[in-house]
Amino acid sequence: MKSVWNKHGVLERRSILLTVAILLVVSVGGLVEIAPLFYLESTIEEVEGVRPYTPLELAGRDIYIREGCYTCHSQMVRPLRDEVERYGHYSLAAESMYDHPFQWGSKRTGPDLARVGGKYSDAWHSDHLIDPRSVVPESVMPPYAFLAQKELEQKDVEAKLAAMTKVGVPYTQGMIDAAQADLRTQADPFASSRDFRGRYGEAVLQRDFDGDPARLTEMDALIAYLQMLGTLVDFSTYEAEESLR
Repeated sequence: MKSVWNKHGVLERRSILLTVAILLVVSVGGLVEIAPLFYLESTIEEVEGVRPYTPLELAGRDIYIREGCYTCHSQMVRPLRDEVERYGHYSLAAESMYDHPFQWGSKRTGPDLARVGGKYSDAWHSDHLIDPRSVVPESVMPPYAFLAQKELEQKDVEAKLAAMTKVGVPYTQGMIDAAQADLRTQADPFASSRDFRGRYGEAVLQRDFDGDPARLTEMDALIAYLQMLGTLVDFSTYEAEESLR
């Protein structure tokens, strides 16, 4: 008696039937994997400290994407020993929960930036963006000196925050209404920050990022974004909690 498993020749000799069978199998497999996700409130475990980007950081992130920084720099530390020893704690899904699109990347011409926040001074970042080889002689990065000369566009910041709420970022109406004021406040070390910090937390950075307090530039925004990357989660606390489980 021939086994039923020997009947595959019928499909192999009929291309249309084989195509239909492939589509059927892929469809069933896809439904099995995807359907359960619709019944979950979230597939990401929330982690204390993760917050939405400030208006200035969000503007900096948009510049980061516009200039194609993600094509050479990833933002995902994998849970491998060599990566953790070089870059720090492996990336958590919650750290990208407000990224639309996420910036994990797929190539590292330059180093991973997931933990770059606070690693270098603002002046270092400014010099590096203006003339990369002045601080990293072997760098192949092109210069971005024009960012220090280009005024940051502010008029559409409220629309940017409102757009983010459409994809689930929990900006409140108060945050949206105060977006332009918060944009300027974060780059002004002498501005009153009580309301701003009330919206984004006491740990949020507030200072002149590009070294030119007279103007709010795209350099300010990009450095503000880079300096917060990887700084939101207190990993000493996170690791302690993990050891207790």
